[in-house]
Amino acid sequence: MAHELNIAKGQPALRRNVSLDTDEIWQARVDLAACLRMAARLGLEEGICNHFSAIVPGHPDLFIVNRLGWAFQEANASSLLICDLEGNVVAGDGVPEATAFFIHARLHKMVPRVGAAFHTHMPNATALSMVEGEPLVWAGQTALKFYGRVAVDEAYNGLALDESEGDRIASVLGDKDILFMKNHGVMVCAPNIAEAWDDLYYLERASEVQLKAMSTGRRLLPVSPEVAAQAAQQMREGDPESARMHLESIRRVLDSQEPQYRD
Repeated sequence: MAHELNIAKGQPALRRNVSLDTDEIWQARVDLAACLRMAARLGLEEGICNHFSAIVPGHPDLFIVNRLGWAFQEANASSLLICDLEGNVVAGDGVPEATAFFIHARLHKMVPRVGAAFHTHMPNATALSMVEGEPLVWAGQTALKFYGRVAVDEAYNGLALDESEGDRIASVLGDKDILFMKNHGVMVCAPNIAEAWDDLYYLERASEVQLKAMSTGRRLLPVSPEVAAQAAQQMREGDPESARMHLESIRRVLDSQEPQYRD
């Protein structure tokens, strides 16, 4: 299911009189590798077909992304690629998966506020993309984290193998952060890696609990819009700091159990 992208390697790096080996950039690589590893542990990936990206610190025209053919659980800081928005690998060994490039490059280019974009076919959220109606019904507290932040792409168009499909997906996202892609999966967008991880994790948890409730066959009890909006605002106020601590916690777990993610 993974598709190789025919792109150039190395040449743009020769024209860039800048260093991509700073401590800040390396930390972004470590953080993204940590998210990939923990997503694998939690079953949020699908083979070698899903992808996480993040803008390179200090370089809004470059992004870090996992390489084609590597499972999330194999990711480490040095295995990740740095690509430009035109389809060139400027640092790293390998190429990105084709749909990873066309979705993520166009998203980062068209929506510059997106500092990190995590795309998965994680089972519970993807299941909600396969049924009629709005994916989340705002009946659980965890789901309220996403109230007012969700867009739905109703027009599944097959694989994203060209720029026009990437542009279409970016336009559907609009000013939202979470994109349920009907018949496909989800895209979680955030200003930074920590907040993208935090949203990805809790989106799957909210989806899992909703599906369990739906499976009882009993009517779900949504929270009123007024209370939902209030709870969402309360969560948003604490989200950046909570997300930072959440990312730190997964790094600590991996430091003790899979320290090679930092290599």
